[in-house]
Amino acid sequence: MPTITIQGPLIAQLDTRRVLVRELSEAAAKAYDMPIEKITVLIKENPPENVGVGGELLVDRLKRLAGPPG
Repeated sequence: MPTITIQGPLIAQLDTRRVLVRELSEAAAKAYDMPIEKITVLIKENPPENVGVGGELLVDRLKRLAGPPG
């Protein structure tokens, strides 16, 4: 059984997760020419305080790029 693992930021909306899983599953089922029931999708979410980009935590980078409030 094919397994798709996707890593990325948190997805807040459950409906968005449903769409992601459905569309990934449909594409894999088509590519492998097998029933969609054979496809497994794992979503691994990473909060910005657990991700580093360019030597800094993503949470800090996002704050820096957003600039001062107001």
